[in-house]
Amino acid sequence: MTKNAKVMIICFVLAALIAVVPLFFIHDSEFGGSDGAAEEAITAIDPDYKAWASPVLEPPGGETESLLFCLQAALGGGVFGFGMGYLICRKKYAKKEQD
Repeated sequence: MTKNAKVMIICFVLAALIAVVPLFFIHDSEFGGSDGAAEEAITAIDPDYKAWASPVLEPPGGETESLLFCLQAALGGGVFGFGMGYLICRKKYAKKEQD
């Protein structure tokens, strides 16, 4: 096994641990999001506040909103990964052409 393969395996194991370990230590927690926290803070400051804007598209449920958020994150990660891969391979192939 090459040194790069060992480093990649260690990185994958660390990433999995970072994702899984907090699930065992955090109990009875609920993800509320920043919109809910902002709404509570505004209501505490001024109970008579009325929003001056409304959403253009209201998702039908919480699951749909989570799905759209996950798709946005996946698309952003894919574009970022493609861009990084392109930049790295461009440099590698430019060296081969010069030789």
